[in-house]
Amino acid sequence: MITGQDLVEWQLRVAAGEPLPLAQEQLRIDGHALEARIYAENPDKQFLPSTGTLRFLRTPPAVQFMRGDGVDGNPHGPAGVRIDAGVREGDTISPFYDPMIAKLIVWGKDRDEALARMRQALAAYHVVGLSTNVAFLQRLVKSEAFRTADLDTGLIGRNEAVLFPPPAPVGMELIALATAALLARENRQRRIDAADQHSPWTHAGAWRLNGGASRRLRFGYGEQVLDVTLDSNARGSTLVYADQAAPFTYTCQADDLRVNLGTRRAHGQVHLDGDEFHVFHGGRHATLAWLDPLAHAGEAEGEGGKLTAPMPGKVIAVMVEAGSTVARGAPLLVMEAMKMEHTICAPADGVVSEVLYGIGEQVAEGAQLLAFSD
Repeated sequence: MITGQDLVEWQLRVAAGEPLPLAQEQLRIDGHALEARIYAENPDKQFLPSTGTLRFLRTPPAVQFMRGDGVDGNPHGPAGVRIDAGVREGDTISPFYDPMIAKLIVWGKDRDEALARMRQALAAYHVVGLSTNVAFLQRLVKSEAFRTADLDTGLIGRNEAVLFPPPAPVGMELIALATAALLARENRQRRIDAADQHSPWTHAGAWRLNGGASRRLRFGYGEQVLDVTLDSNARGSTLVYADQAAPFTYTCQADDLRVNLGTRRAHGQVHLDGDEFHVFHGGRHATLAWLDPLAHAGEAEGEGGKLTAPMPGKVIAVMVEAGSTVARGAPLLVMEAMKMEHTICAPADGVVSEVLYGIGEQVAEGAQLLAFSD
């Protein structure tokens, strides 16, 4: 993007016997460009590759490669953003190929402008269906070390506190967006179920004969359960969460939502994946699970003593057998996926009661590998 030349085209032309289009002294460097590689991986698990289906993919506005004067004399396009991708929404990232999703390339007149554009582009890159490094890249380009180009192979280790912070709390704006998405989904379903689309009974208003109504909502966020109350009456609705209360209204267009919380406003996108609400707001992606009291009633807890596969892959080594006594941290089994190896270690001192897979066998993500008792 800093030369306006397509080097891949050059390679093809030269391979076809044509001369180089330009000599070195004819090339002109213009501005500053940065490239971020969007990968299906989990930075919080030592960048383990991730697999799955791209159930939702939204990218920032970008341009195709342009040469010469481009658009209105700007060879970088009005956005200054280019995306080279080999996948699209609905595609599957498998364990058999490189997990790169796309190259996100930005241009600016200098490094500071390019960094600002990269921050904006990453904030608008939304992926649902598997883990990605987008949030990690956002923190990286915001870091002082990266801004000042203090770069070497020790950068991540020196900046772990900045690059791997604890999960941020869920604020009122995120809760409001998730609540709005839930209400919008329920309203859509009521309209679908109603025989008469114009019937007043297809719209659940706040009015009640004898006063207001109060509804309790629950969302899961990691190991936390978030309790929300929506109080409604003829005057409107109030959202109550974490000792905060605010008037609540919203507008919805597809997955794009705007909420009003008194004097506060929030705008974001919420993609629904079953009962998972993927909330994109202010550059953040938070996954909230709707805990429907009817759908989840009576669910039993999972069994303990299981060691499961963190990713789909192939077993390439087994260090133990049934009956082996091991110490905490001892390697038990090694898996391979996407050219990377991952060692399954003993979570505590104990005994291996069963080995469920042998060398060379393929396993799915979440499959039980060994039974273990401490």
